[in-house]
Amino acid sequence: MATVKFTFEDKNIAPKTVEDVPVDMSILEVTEENGIHLNHNCGEVCACSTCHVYVLSGDDSLEEISDKEEDFIDRAINPTIESRLGCQAVILDEDAVIEVKIPDQRQIIGHEH
Repeated sequence: MATVKFTFEDKNIAPKTVEDVPVDMSILEVTEENGIHLNHNCGEVCACSTCHVYVLSGDDSLEEISDKEEDFIDRAINPTIESRLGCQAVILDEDAVIEVKIPDQRQIIGHEH
């Protein structure tokens, strides 16, 4: 089972590590199931950029980025080479250790959970 380590641009939020993550789960699904706030407006269909995250390491263990995802990342706040959409970053390797930084969610108008 994979491990996902979350850090946050908002320094008021402590880092969180989630272990025993099954393959075929997206980074957004990991946040949803573990009480980690990540905005998401489109229902996980790659139609917005509100679930934008930075994958700092372990990106080789994720589903390859699509052209459609790249187009929506361009619309995100402060995209970088590490940018992914949480809904599209699906874990493929059961031994993965993935480090994800979540942008400051106060800057994003999105679905609150």
